[in-house]
Amino acid sequence: MLSEPRSGRLAAWGNALLAGAVSPDDAAQAIVGQDAVHRVAGLPGEAGPVGLTLALGRLRRLGVTGWRVALPAPGHPLGLSGPPEFNARAVEAEEAVVGFGAPYGLVPEVSEAGPVGDVHVEVVWHCLPVREAPPADVPSLGEAERELAEALREATTVLTRLDVAASGPVADAARDAYRARAEAGREVLAPGYPARAVRVLELAQRIGLLVDLAYDGHGGAVSAAEMSARGEALRPVERVARRAQVAAYNAYVEEREREGEREPGF
Repeated sequence: MLSEPRSGRLAAWGNALLAGAVSPDDAAQAIVGQDAVHRVAGLPGEAGPVGLTLALGRLRRLGVTGWRVALPAPGHPLGLSGPPEFNARAVEAEEAVVGFGAPYGLVPEVSEAGPVGDVHVEVVWHCLPVREAPPADVPSLGEAERELAEALREATTVLTRLDVAASGPVADAARDAYRARAEAGREVLAPGYPARAVRVLELAQRIGLLVDLAYDGHGGAVSAAEMSARGEALRPVERVARRAQVAAYNAYVEEREREGEREPGF
């Protein structure tokens, strides 16, 4: 969870593009990130995969006015609205983006090739129909922030009792890398997002780092019973952090919905 999901980058920078805050080329470059190339398959009117810039422009003309993120897991359709076919693909990929304003969603298929240290990553986003309905189990930013604070307190208490301190050289290196990224001015979200969304996403990512380090064994639990107890303590925290991530990425669309409700005649 330390690394931002590809669906988060696509939604955030896709929303910035829709808001006119960035150019199409800058949005596409930010979405691709360290990957080699991203393409979109199944786009209405296209016989084969096309580039991100063309795809995002076409989907905008088809009526998409915003992008939401889904980060589902088996038994937890977080951010999804159906139909079952789309949900199944999204759960398999563990992420997706869902259009707002038009019934289209995108699910990534990631392929890697090349030797260790020089891996070539290609992503094909499959464009599929979605159901226009409220996304499942997504909290408001305020709810997400409160849940994160409570989950962090509870997890710290339980993990301390289990002697899982998330310490040692590997854990220290991971924390140093996180701090270096923050000090380098890494943009947590694209332009146009509210400050609270940035704050919630940063906290969710820090909690995700704690969860990853604890799962990886940087602590004292060694027996099967202790490992089971560790998992029981971490699962609800991980769930809360995923919900908060989705709430942060979806803040752009939620604000558009509130503005629409405030307009006369709605």
